[in-house]
Amino acid sequence: MAHGAKGSALSHLECPKCHARSNADVVAQLCACGSPLLARYDLERVASSTSRDEIDARTDTLWRWSELLPVRDTANRVSLGERATPIVALTGYGARAGIVSLAVKDEGTLPTGSFKARGAAIGISRARELGVRAFALPTNGNAGAAWSAYGRRAGMEAFFAMPKSAPPIHRFECQAVGAHVTLVDGLISDAGKLVAQWVRERGLYDASTLKEPYRIEGKKTLGFEIVQQNGWSVPDVILYPTGGGVGLIGIDKALAELRALGWIGERKPRMVVVQASGCAPIVRAWEAKERASIMWEGARTAAFGINVPKALGDFLVLEAVYSSDGFAIAVDDKAIVAARDAVASDDGMLLGLEGAATIAAAKVLRASGWIAAGERVLAINTGSAFKGWMTPQGPLD
Repeated sequence: MAHGAKGSALSHLECPKCHARSNADVVAQLCACGSPLLARYDLERVASSTSRDEIDARTDTLWRWSELLPVRDTANRVSLGERATPIVALTGYGARAGIVSLAVKDEGTLPTGSFKARGAAIGISRARELGVRAFALPTNGNAGAAWSAYGRRAGMEAFFAMPKSAPPIHRFECQAVGAHVTLVDGLISDAGKLVAQWVRERGLYDASTLKEPYRIEGKKTLGFEIVQQNGWSVPDVILYPTGGGVGLIGIDKALAELRALGWIGERKPRMVVVQASGCAPIVRAWEAKERASIMWEGARTAAFGINVPKALGDFLVLEAVYSSDGFAIAVDDKAIVAARDAVASDDGMLLGLEGAATIAAAKVLRASGWIAAGERVLAINTGSAFKGWMTPQGPLD
């Protein structure tokens, strides 16, 4: 256990749509109404027994937040050595873009090379605690890489449906640790249909995005870290590359919990959804002031991790944007690649295409005046640059 960490304050599961409560200590998938379920905690207990200073003194692993994570017994923790990820200032690119305080949180330094390690570490640990021994999920790649590695660490059997067009490195990562990978003609939404069939026919645990309550609990540690690394304050703007959007939902959930604890003030960072112009269902919904998105037909982008034509949690993503006076913006692949190359040239940092999309968006929003001079802007680089273009044999042409 991290130095001084206490046990989980997990209380129950709650539906954000119909507000039904359910038992957190049995295997749960979606609410009866079809909505994702969210984990809730006894925050009064946490506030009375833990302080910010105590959190600061702990080792910088995901488990430093143990009271606000769902794993009750430390024996069930599954780890590959994940630590807090760095926030890196982009002084060169920021100066050229007119954003003096521009920084990137680099999730590519996590085990398996992406932010998906957060969700897998906590999701697998809690599934293990609840007795799960085999699971299935659809993946564009990084989630499969993470869940296969942590699943193997926990002794679980893993089944993935993956689009044939996913970068080959991801197939290799899953198969290398013994996961079962089925390639699908189509998009991740098509892969999801196959997983739903497996779940029905084989009784597998459905670890699909937001179809179980605990991946988001791992992702929310991203929000906790942002605050803690900023001296228990929030930046003015957070830009997030959005496919399924679990990380953005998680950041929003983390900040709400910290506000309820009194560990941060009431001011919210303005949350920005960044999508590719070839697949922008949440941007389209936001522009129409809708509360949910509709399927994006013909989805296609080089930023494969955000090529999600319809997200189950889109209503939660949109609520996070609306409630923070945020924004939703789409950028094209040409601008994404240009931003990646510019940051590498200006600051020596190579971003994944999904992370580069947030930099392209920041430039547009600064030029329009939506991002003001002097504001603190944080972009999330969700995965290593090398995941998108390296195969086990070498670089793709």
